[in-house]
Amino acid sequence: MEVRNKATRIDLFSLKTRQMRAFHMTWFAFFLCFFAWFGIAPLMAVVRKELELTPQQVGNTIIASVAITILARLFIGWLCDRIGPRLCYTFLLMFGSLPVMAIGLSHEYFTFLMFRLGIGVIGASFVITQYHTSVMFAPNVVGTANATSAGWGNLGGGVTQMIMPLVFAGFVGLGYLDSSAWRLSMLTAGAVCFLTGIAYFFFTTDLPNGNFKELRASGEIVATETGKGSFWLAAQDYRVWALFFVYAACFGIELTINNIAAIYYMDYFGLGLKTAGLVAGLFGLMNIFARTLGGFISDKFVQKRGLKGRVHWLFIALFAEGIALLLFSQMRVLALAIPAMILFSLFVQMSEGATYSVVPFINKKALGSVAGIVGAGGNMGAVSAGFLFRGENYQQSLMILGFAVAACSLCALLVRFSSQDEKAAADEFDKAMVRRREELKDRVPLHDLIPGIRHLRPMDALRIYLGVALVIKGIYFIMNMNELEATLGDGLGQGQTMIAWSVVFAHVIGGASLLLGFVTRVAAAANAIILLGAVIVAVSGTTVGGSLLGTNVDFQFTAFVFFSLVLFIWRGSGPLSLDHLMRLDVEKEPEIL
Repeated sequence: MEVRNKATRIDLFSLKTRQMRAFHMTWFAFFLCFFAWFGIAPLMAVVRKELELTPQQVGNTIIASVAITILARLFIGWLCDRIGPRLCYTFLLMFGSLPVMAIGLSHEYFTFLMFRLGIGVIGASFVITQYHTSVMFAPNVVGTANATSAGWGNLGGGVTQMIMPLVFAGFVGLGYLDSSAWRLSMLTAGAVCFLTGIAYFFFTTDLPNGNFKELRASGEIVATETGKGSFWLAAQDYRVWALFFVYAACFGIELTINNIAAIYYMDYFGLGLKTAGLVAGLFGLMNIFARTLGGFISDKFVQKRGLKGRVHWLFIALFAEGIALLLFSQMRVLALAIPAMILFSLFVQMSEGATYSVVPFINKKALGSVAGIVGAGGNMGAVSAGFLFRGENYQQSLMILGFAVAACSLCALLVRFSSQDEKAAADEFDKAMVRRREELKDRVPLHDLIPGIRHLRPMDALRIYLGVALVIKGIYFIMNMNELEATLGDGLGQGQTMIAWSVVFAHVIGGASLLLGFVTRVAAAANAIILLGAVIVAVSGTTVGGSLLGTNVDFQFTAFVFFSLVLFIWRGSGPLSLDHLMRLDVEKEPEIL
């Protein structure tokens, strides 16, 4: 299926075009699906106690949550080729929300297992997300578009680890018992998914030119062929199955960590429910930029090495993921485990972005089915890994997975393209770049950043330093949550926890974004809000006292960081940043009058 009028750029802060409306709606819908899919995971300590589940039964529910998604993804990919992503997402969100809300009816192991199995259907939303962005964006940015929409959707897996314990605590604060609070929390998550399904129908189109039904009626696109069908076209290609195992080794691992991370930190590091959820949430929150980075690097590799460049980058990212997982499995001290987990998360999500930068070029006649089969591989990987976690030695299981991921990276090298495919992809890429240059002819040309150090400016150096410092400070806050909450005071109730977690989130994730120079103004603004509060606290004398110009070091340092962040909000990032490469937030020199 040839699609016309694909977007050659990602205009991140715009909703004017059909392409960008689809982009924002699809990542947000996937975010909510992911949030609901794993919403029960951070509450499993409460559910485990109430339903008296054994470790083996907990392991079975983990497997159930991802097992049904294998079949759902295969089916939804086939369905996308026939009725389009718009209707697919609408139906999936509305009907998939029902088991999410109904899981509250569980009162023993079997019914809980069945509802957890049913919830897994909404995991098929990933395939629709990748399909929709693949048909909306041109080859020069499709890797970045696919990776960003999926990454921001996967972010729901991290956010739910942080937010669901707070939602649970909120219902407890309203007077509900624990046994009712977790049920109401899941009801809330399901209701939001249902409403989003209605919105998806009205705010998106299947393709840049319109919907499947109208375009087929006008003859602009041809209906999917009958006979063998798109699914068998995809299933007969060995490269699809190579990517199936590759995705099992990255997304499958992410699903597994989302399911076990909170319990892992509680059992092995002695953290409480809320703090364990916060730390576990950092793994998923790396999706803000990590998966985008994987797709973006893939788009750069293709410029020099063609489609085989995308494959080589996929191998590198997946092999590095295996090594990082081995490192994380050996951490026995919390202060080392958290940075190791963040590094591991970075490579997991870059591998996912790199995988779906290759998928759109395997078979355009069966794009939905290819995306569905590869996506199902992620869930097959999660099911397989789930059997390792039916026992009690999670650290040994993580080590085994590390070796398995490193071995699976070799599957990436099996993906090859013919010279005709390479030439067709190169021609399509060149046409997209011609359109892109035409759009940018009145803008400042993008500079060559090799070697990038010659473009380093003082503001870049300050941004990188602040990013590193904020990440370190965020990890310190995690290690000393009681101290942070005490600083905020006791009169805020549940708001105290929400503010404390916002501080950690802004420091760790916002700091990492500043370090890379990704959506710099947004990251700086998030931290500036936090620092402004810290300045007010320092001035009010609630921290270590002293005159503002004397011994009150807290005020002086905090005010300096706040002022620096304001500069980044004003000026944006410099040339040595992802923003500059992606042209999201290019620094502008002041005009000389």
